[in-house]
Amino acid sequence: MGSLYRSAASIAFFGDDLDPSKITKRLGRPSVSVQKGGTWVTKTGVEKVARTGSWRLETERCEPADLDGQLNTLLDQLSNDLPAWRAFATQFRGRAFCGLFLDESNEGLTLRPETLARLGERGLLLDLDIYG
Repeated sequence: MGSLYRSAASIAFFGDDLDPSKITKRLGRPSVSVQKGGTWVTKTGVEKVARTGSWRLETERCEPADLDGQLNTLLDQLSNDLPAWRAFATQFRGRAFCGLFLDESNEGLTLRPETLARLGERGLLLDLDIYG
């Protein structure tokens, strides 16, 4: 099995009654945050209206893929206040988003147990999107 071509990662919370400022105060500064009905601007400059509230911290895509490194980079930028993480993950849909981009038909990657534990102790879902 070859190494994965490219990866993208973010950590996010979503919910209709999400107040991004409360999450920012406890966990740290996001890349993008918006309340439901508010507007935000995409990376390509398009203004959108939020269908739900969101708080997102994103990292640059890696080529070749380094998902383990990306997830740890994101977590290292944020608070280690585990009770706050678990409270937000319970109240809102908390996830670690992972975009996996294949160049060949049989590529893969590995996540270290320590990385998986960091996500789990925060109550985050691991959301994998795989693109062929």
